[in-house]
Amino acid sequence: QSSPELVENKEILFQYSTLGSLLAGIYDGEMTYSELKRHGDFGLGTFNALEGEMIEIDHQVYQIKADGAAYQVDGEEKTPFAVVTYFEPDQTITIDETMDCEQLKEHLDSLLPTENIPYALKIAGRFNYLKTRSVPRQGKPYPRLLEVLEEQPIFEFHGIEGVIVGFRLPGYMEGANAPGYHFHFITGDRTAGGHVLECESHKVKVEIDYTNEWHTVLPEDDEFYDVEMTGDEY
Repeated sequence: QSSPELVENKEILFQYSTLGSLLAGIYDGEMTYSELKRHGDFGLGTFNALEGEMIEIDHQVYQIKADGAAYQVDGEEKTPFAVVTYFEPDQTITIDETMDCEQLKEHLDSLLPTENIPYALKIAGRFNYLKTRSVPRQGKPYPRLLEVLEEQPIFEFHGIEGVIVGFRLPGYMEGANAPGYHFHFITGDRTAGGHVLECESHKVKVEIDYTNEWHTVLPEDDEFYDVEMTGDEY
């Protein structure tokens, strides 16, 4: 049972499992999304058997499947890797000029007080262009993630309203998670999206939530205990 302090302190980045184990092909976890939602209303991740990209926004979980469509998740689906927080922005900016993803990241870096804490970011508005991906459900024996990504379905959006949900994590979190920026996208009507590969903003509002605690729950099974996590980069 969660302590009252854990529930009341919303400045926590909560993570289930590690990106390193996901890269190594550990695609089945024991944490349900109903349990994960107790730890945050905003985040990203994936589903057991690596079936699609997860995006949580306003406490609703969506599954972007290999067809690029977004499906609401309300049941007891499980995750092998996810990161969530309670989103309470500490900084809000509006960007009216066109920026691609790299320019956007550089601009955001210039606004952050430090690169040594995690941040949650919500980027909402109109985008000239977005390229996203999802991942299809995998069968056992599971291939490594980088092999799966070689065959990933790609989706493109032009002149679209929507929201990017993501995190900027410090370099020291490498292996446990992805250092730098990690973005998932969902359209304004919540019907499509995916993991962001490329973007070009038109007019967006950026909200940034500073996070000063990082809480990770690790799987307690033989697959996780026995896997050899190598230096694959996400």
